Formats: sequence, structure tokens, C-alpha cells
Amino acid sequence: MGPSAVRVANLNARLRDLGYEPEDLGNVPVVQRESYPEGDPKARYLAQITEVCKNLAGMVEHSLDAGKFPLVLGGDHSIAVGTVAGASKHFRARDQKLGMVWIDAHTDMNTPGSTPSGNVHGMPLACCIGLGPKELSAMYGYSPKVEPANVALVGIRSVDEKERDNVQQSGVHVFTMRDIDERGMRSVIQEAIECASAGTAGIHVSLDMDAVDPREAPGVGTPVRGGITYREAHLAMETLGDTGRIVSMEVVEVNPVIDEANRTAILAVELVMSAMGKRIL
Repeated sequence: MGPSAVRVANLNARLRDLGYEPEDLGNVPVVQRESYPEGDPKARYLAQITEVCKNLAGMVEHSLDAGKFPLVLGGDHSIAVGTVAGASKHFRARDQKLGMVWIDAHTDMNTPGSTPSGNVHGMPLACCIGLGPKELSAMYGYSPKVEPANVALVGIRSVDEKERDNVQQSGVHVFTMRDIDERGMRSVIQEAIECASAGTAGIHVSLDMDAVDPREAPGVGTPVRGGITYREAHLAMETLGDTGRIVSMEVVEVNPVIDEANRTAILAVELVMSAMGKRIL
């Protein structure tokens, strides 16, 4: 229901106002999980998630091959594996690399060996850098999809106990809420951009709406107090947009069931607008 909520918040019309010509490809088919066994309790519904991610990866790759900008809308952040795989494959075919700025309350770097829940939406970044289940991390026959040195995490404030080792040993650049508190968003996002830009053809932006404080974005699956403020979120998106280096983007974890008058989806659209060039003046 997340993509529908973002559409209802007038994403396509707002993009047209900025001069873009959006082409809505509809929803990637996702089976109802109640109809299937969950499978491995350490990576629940892995087969179904893998199928969705493979379908999405093909759509993203085709979009980039056609010279378009893929903007992926989602609920569950596990779809990032598909988005990043498709973008990575496009640039790999041209002997180029992809960088990534991952904005999230969580690091999403669990593996089946560290997860406390078995939820694959806690593993997508691990998969993107080659640590997660092989069905996802080795999609298209290679890993990592993005080199850890070209990955920046921004807004982190909730990490599972065993997951912490994965993060610390991975080589990704992590900017926690303490870094933002002490240094300010401008300094943090600029350094994140430098990490994601070093030797890469462009930046994929993965925006989990739970990075924003739940007072501003209540409609997310796993809210964590003490998040990025409304203006910090816009500054991050505006600064990323200013680089002209964003090549793909996804906005995830919009859950209208627990939202308030579609506030989170409306904010998601506003943040996409800032990344895509909307300015105050």
C-alpha cells in the first residue's frame, strides 16, 4: 500500500510541475505472504522476496539503459536489493561503479546469522555489499553490487547487537544521529556524498522514511525516536540534488495503515521533490 499512498500524495503531478515527464510503470507484483510458508526462520519469505527483487532489478536496469531515471516506491526496504542490483548491473556493463547514500534509522546489515527476527527487510544493505543470503547478494552472479567504501549511511540510531559487528567490519561509512547532532546535517551529508562519489559514475539514494523523526513521519513500520528533523531531511535531499550525481532513487517504508492523514507519504513526495530540484527560490 506504500506506493499507492505516495501516488495519492500527487507524486506524478508534482514531478510534472518540475518539468519532468513521469512514466508510471505500475506496481511490481508481490504475493500475499499469508498464502505461502515463511521458509527459513532466519530469512523468512526469502524465495518470494528474491523473485520480487529480480523483477524489479530488470525494470531498473531497463530504465537506466533507456536513459531514464528510476524512482522506486515501496513499503518494505528489502526491495532495495532489486533496485541496487539493477542499477549496479547497468553501470557494471559500462565498466563503471555505483555509489550509494543510504538514509535510515537502521543499518539494515543483518544476515541470517545475526538477525533477531528473520525479517529480510533488516538485511538489504548487507546483501548490496555481498554479506546477505546468496539468493539476493549474488544476484546476476556477482557481488558486491556496491563497494562498501562507496556506501554512506546517514541518520543511524538503531542497530541490533550482533548486527553491530557486521557494520564495524564492513568498511561502510556510518554517520549516526550523534554525528548529525554534533556536526550538523550539512557537514555530514557532504562527507557522505564524497564517499559515494569517489570513483563512481553516480549515486543511488535509498531513503527510508523512518530516518525522519516519527513526529514528522509516523507512518513507518519501525519508528525510532530522535530522528532527522523536517528541515534536516530537506537539506540532505537538496544537497544531494545539487550534485547532479543522483542516478536512481527509492523511497521506502511508507505504511499508510499506521499513518496520520497520509502525512508520511506527503512528506515522502516533498523530499523527492527536493532531491529532484525543487528549491525555495
